[in-house]
Amino acid sequence: MGRSISAVGVADLVKAGLAIEEAKKFHRVLNETVSGAKGSDPREVWRELLARKVLKPWYPHGLHQLVYYSVYADWDSSTNGPPIYWFPSLYQSKQTNLGRLLENYGSKILGESYKDPITSFSIFQKFSVQHPEAYWSIVLKELSVSFHEAPKCIFDTTDKSKHGGTWFPGCSMNIAECCLLPRSHPRKEDTSLAVVWRDEGSDNSEISHMTLKELREQVMLVANALDAIFSKGDAIAIDMPMTVDAVIIYLAIVLAGFVVVSIADSFAPKEIATRLRVSKAKAIFTQVIIHFHIT
Repeated sequence: MGRSISAVGVADLVKAGLAIEEAKKFHRVLNETVSGAKGSDPREVWRELLARKVLKPWYPHGLHQLVYYSVYADWDSSTNGPPIYWFPSLYQSKQTNLGRLLENYGSKILGESYKDPITSFSIFQKFSVQHPEAYWSIVLKELSVSFHEAPKCIFDTTDKSKHGGTWFPGCSMNIAECCLLPRSHPRKEDTSLAVVWRDEGSDNSEISHMTLKELREQVMLVANALDAIFSKGDAIAIDMPMTVDAVIIYLAIVLAGFVVVSIADSFAPKEIATRLRVSKAKAIFTQVIIHFHIT
């Protein structure tokens, strides 16, 4: 990626946007931090730089890039993946969906080897691969996934002709229905918030909210209208920006048993026509933007 962090000098820092005196001070702090990092692992060096807040938000972007790429100068992305930029705190990790799941089930499934979501992540990842039945049973419960017809098992490997096995054989479900129905676990009531948004271009307006019941009612209106016109399995396209209306329409198409054809609202008319033709869409949801000119 470039020169290593130990080779970065004051001149490089000045070129990245710092004044000479500030560059000298930063260079001293940078060297002290790098020397104090645990070992030579670039992840630990970068973690230490973040922990000590060496890079300030107001520093030039070029300086952030210089330090980041210099720390990971010898990083092999083909083997190790992209170089890590952000490390969550223990508190932050516990607030994530995976963190909450680990806190609830970690000790039960990993026993004394479970410590916390960060320390035990690799162990849990290994468990999820080796015990798909146990892992996916937990995930389905936490995601409020319910089946019209339950699968015979989670993962079936008996048919050797199917490389990779078969997931959830014999099941039937409607994922939109799972999103819209209240559940006792995880606790999801009609009064629970389902969608929170602010309209694009309205940064100073109030944030809008929609409860689960309100969302379900809106989705049902669209789903019932579609059901009266089209046949199950028909493809219906959506060419809209990601607004709350687009969310309602998407869920309604799935709930009513149709196939969603997603089209980016940035596509040119020719590309939109191609996707409609290939998908054999019977209808398309879009929107018209009206511009007013006052003279």
